[in-house]
This record gives sequence, C-alpha cells and structure tokens, in this order.
Amino acid sequence: MNKLIITRWRDRILTALFSESEALELSLEEQGSVLGNIYIGRINRIVKNLNAAFVDFGQGRTGYYSLEDNPAALLVGIAQGKQKDSCQLKSGDEIIIQVARDAVGTKDPVLTSNLNFTGKYVVLTAGKKSVAFSSKIHDRTWKEQLRPKLEELLNNEMGIIIRTNGYEMDEEIFKEVTVLLKDYRNVVASGDYLICGSLLRQAEPEYIKSLKGSHVGTIKEILTDEKEVFETIRRYMEQYQPEDQEKLRFYQDPLVSLAKLYSLKTVMDQACQRRVWLKSGGYLVIETTEAMVVIDVNTGKYSGKKNQEDTIRMINLEAAREVCHQLRLRNLSGIIMVDFIDMKEEKDKALLMECLRGFAALDPVKTTVVDMTQLNLVELTRKKGKKPLREQLAGVM
Repeated sequence: MNKLIITRWRDRILTALFSESEALELSLEEQGSVLGNIYIGRINRIVKNLNAAFVDFGQGRTGYYSLEDNPAALLVGIAQGKQKDSCQLKSGDEIIIQVARDAVGTKDPVLTSNLNFTGKYVVLTAGKKSVAFSSKIHDRTWKEQLRPKLEELLNNEMGIIIRTNGYEMDEEIFKEVTVLLKDYRNVVASGDYLICGSLLRQAEPEYIKSLKGSHVGTIKEILTDEKEVFETIRRYMEQYQPEDQEKLRFYQDPLVSLAKLYSLKTVMDQACQRRVWLKSGGYLVIETTEAMVVIDVNTGKYSGKKNQEDTIRMINLEAAREVCHQLRLRNLSGIIMVDFIDMKEEKDKALLMECLRGFAALDPVKTTVVDMTQLNLVELTRKKGKKPLREQLAGVM
C-alpha cells in the first residue's frame, strides 16, 4: 500500500508517492508550466515541409502543432463543435488547443486539438471518436458488453479510453463520462466569445492527477501539511472519490515536518545523482541528453561466490527493476537505451527481457520494452509528458 505526501519544498508544492520502503514518484509544482491547459490559439505560420504549424497561444508563447497528428482542428467563432481539416488551416485561423507537452530545453511546447479530459476511470478525447480500453484490461467479454452502451452515450461527439481503474466499474464510468462531457461542452462554448490566448481550462494540480492516476485501493493515506492543498483535495474527494475521504489527513507536528519525517532532502538528492547503487553492489550510471536517456549497468563492488554467469544474471535482473523504478522516479521519457552486462546464454537474455517487461508494466505512464540488439543494448520508450525531475528542480536544489 502506498502513501501520497504533499508538502512545500523550497516554496513549491512537492508531491511524493511512497511505497512501504521507497519513493516511487516525485513531482514538483512547476512555475510557469502550462501542461494540460486548454487555450484559444492563433495559427502564426504553416511550415509545409514539416507538415506542422506554429501557434500563438498568448503572452508571447508559441507552440508546435503537428498537422499529421491533428487531422481535425476545432475552430473558434464557428458553430459550436465545428471542426476543420487541419490541412486546410491557414495563418490567422483561431483554434482550441491543449498543451500536450511542456517546453523542453530549446523545444517549444507541443500543442494538440485532441483535447483530453481525464477522470479517475476514463479519459475523454476529442481525437479518435472510438471506444478504447487500457491494454491492462484483458476481459474481452466485459469490454464487448460495455462498448455499445458507451457508443450510444457519446453519440460520436467524443472518443473514450477506459483506464485500468475503470475495470468492472460500470456505474462510476457512466457518471464520470456525463461530468466530463459537460466539461468539454462548456470549454467549446466558451471559446466562441473569448479572445486569442484566453485560458479555457486550467490543468489540475499534480497531486490531483496523482490521485486520479493511482490504482483503486493502492493508496492507504494522503498526507499534507498545506491547508490550501488539504481543502482542494477534500473538495475533490467529496465530489469524485467520496469512498476515500477517510484517507485524507492534515499533518500537524511543530517538532517534525513532513519533509523531515520522510527524509525528502535525501530522496531528492539521490534522485538527481548520476550513479545509483544496487543492493548487490552493482550500480547504474544514468546519462540524460536532449535526444535520449542512456543507462549503463556495471558489476561494481559485487564480490559474491557465484560463478560469473550467475553473477551477471543476478545483477542484470536487479538492474532491470531499478531501471524501471528510476525512469518513473525521475520522470525520464522518450528513447531509453540500457547497456546491460553481456550475457552469453539466450535463456538468460529471454529471462531478462521478460522481467523488464513485467517491471515496465507497473509504470502508470506507458512504457514499452522494444527489443535487445545484437550488442545487448535494450531499447525502451516512455511516453513524454511533464518535464524530467532534474528540470523541475532547476534553481531550487
């Protein structure tokens, strides 16, 4: 069972998800982050050779908008919900956009017309008008029974993805869809009388996203010493998660702060170190570049009595778990290359890949183990969203 800790860290709100023995996720409230916000944007220019447009969405901000990934744009000032083929967009057109990815390094924010409205059990999307299910839901009979009911409710207005939490939660799903559809319609309607750059919908705080993203029944306590945070969570739970209200607690201890109680300075420091030690004495070296993340596995201080092949297999399996843990903890994403210690036996390689896929499947963020190359390099991909932890911490450590 996990605990969600929300406290203030160097004048910013820190959300930390802990298991019984370790930190699983760390997220610092970002000053100036616009991830998830919905705006009215104006097409500045279209770059045909990139099949993309650059969109002004207020306060001097420009974002990258892929025409290929957004086949239809929701225009402003036209009949409510009216869409236009993105290939027919021109400079000056005003569209409703959502920030899908914050600016990273020198790259502009990524914008989308595929508006997402995320709940505890479902995600509504203005992109594909279809009913989809989390890849972790395998009950085909249940999915086929639910699908036509959802299609009737949505009436081709929105698409929907049933989250892992939604499995066998039929009544809760229908209630949540009704609420999210209302939110979507309000956003579209408000776009017809507001100007370019207007904020149509503010993204939820990170701690609310963590609550929604946590698997049902996995959080045993939600602890905060911030009164405003406590009240925000209390209001959210009253409306959306009344069954979990008793888990929320306001922490008050003048002698020991939450940060000290959970050794958050040590946790944060370790999450930014280049080298990560394994219990066996081996270690990982994590290098982050703008193009990819490279992780090297080393035998380190291990001095056990096992033969070499057993030693390498043991360290690689331990490293597989820690690699997935560190990706989640540091919020590393994009292309990840892991250089495991070379193994000769094909059965050992197969075991490593099986274990790695198992650990990756535990990550709430979609993480895919692609393949192992002939040089024993393993490629993974992890869906991009918020900034890596090191960038979130820039200027506050």
